Amino acid sequence: MPKHKIQEGSNSIQVIERLARLLDAIAAHEDPVSLKILSAETGLHPSTAFRILASLAEQGFVERTSRGNYQLGVKLMQLGSRVHASVDIRKVALPLMEKLRDQLGETVNLTVREGDEVVYIERTLAKRMIRVEQVIGSRAPLHVTAVGKLMLGEQGEAACRSYAKRSKLPAYTVNTHTKITALLKECSAAIKHGYALDNEEAELGVGCIGTLIHEASGHVIGGLSVSAPIERRRDEWIEQVMQTGMQISKQLGYHAT
Repeated sequence: MPKHKIQEGSNSIQVIERLARLLDAIAAHEDPVSLKILSAETGLHPSTAFRILASLAEQGFVERTSRGNYQLGVKLMQLGSRVHASVDIRKVALPLMEKLRDQLGETVNLTVREGDEVVYIERTLAKRMIRVEQVIGSRAPLHVTAVGKLMLGEQGEAACRSYAKRSKLPAYTVNTHTKITALLKECSAAIKHGYALDNEEAELGVGCIGTLIHEASGHVIGGLSVSAPIERRRDEWIEQVMQTGMQISKQLGYHAT
């Protein structure tokens, strides 16, 4: 099948508007809808609608049935579920993150996994001059963060080795694990104990304590961590971080076995 590409340039905004109109029109119908109806409802010429729909179908945003009609694609459902999950976890987690921040006096972070990285989606900043400050939307490789090592360990040895092969375990500081044997050992211990540490592995002078967050089905949905200057981090915070992570998980419907 020939590939149809949405034209870039001065009319790109117009193309996006047309694309949105087509998606809205498809979503308004419970059953797959024909090109003729979509053209009529959006006011687009059939050939224009067809080209845009073909591009959307290639990317998985719409699907064309055997009868030639159109329906929303699986990729939209996947993206929608991720947005819903992120919104829910942030809404549930933020009050508990603020409470933990006030208890410890340090910055608390909420992260999710995207591919081979963790992404910071929420934070509560420490109310002090010298503090660790993660930017919302910033990313870090799994092997240099406390939560990331837990996420690797939760998937098992084979997945951890596969990650190491893909990423090559680049060093961010002299403390970063760049050997698979050391990383495997720490990830396994992290899962056993329910928490992990970042001992200046992502940034010199910064130490973190992390734990995982689960949703109702038991799957890992994100991670909670506290970040502090390494000289201020305390082992006695571990239990509080783990308890807060479990509270968030329980509010998301998770029941530990």
